[in-house]
Amino acid sequence: MTNTSAFNAPLELAADAVLVVIDVQQGFDDREYWGERDNPEAEERIGAVLAAWQETGRPVVMVQHRSTDGPLTPGTPGYELKPVVAGAAWDLHVTKTVNSAFYGTPDLHAWLQARGATQLVTIGIMTNVCNETTARMGGNLGYDVVFPIDAMHTFAMAGPDGVTVPAAELSRATAAALHTMRFAKVVGTAELLAAAAKPAS
Repeated sequence: MTNTSAFNAPLELAADAVLVVIDVQQGFDDREYWGERDNPEAEERIGAVLAAWQETGRPVVMVQHRSTDGPLTPGTPGYELKPVVAGAAWDLHVTKTVNSAFYGTPDLHAWLQARGATQLVTIGIMTNVCNETTARMGGNLGYDVVFPIDAMHTFAMAGPDGVTVPAAELSRATAAALHTMRFAKVVGTAELLAAAAKPAS
């Protein structure tokens, strides 16, 4: 696990901290398909974080999920990026068919290694699925992962007992697991933006 002190210290961002924008796609607006979501301000905060990265010249990776059916299928409107991120410039575009952005094309880990990147910030959709999986794998690979929990959202899900767990509870569980097990530093968007505005050390 990563050094515990890093998770208790104030957030510091490297000059080359990489923003990984995960699956901010129009298909997630299909409420009939996905059901109840949490954090209605997520897109606004995603836009604010992305703007901060563009203003400071830090690198951006845009990730899109390619489903074989459903709302995120290539060639359908749902596959396209949401307007909040669609007009942004990015340094790498990754497509994937599984949860982790590290198992996509092109190879995210190889690209990060070639740049000498050590710090990642993950935002997007869904908190406890692709975002959490990417953060966990990033932590296992040795990256310093920052997880702004309010710049993402998820949907309610039914457990094996048939009981539906509300989206907000799933997000809280993700934050607790990532924080306690030191996969990522869980922060709020306000703290992230304040750190992004400071001169990098």
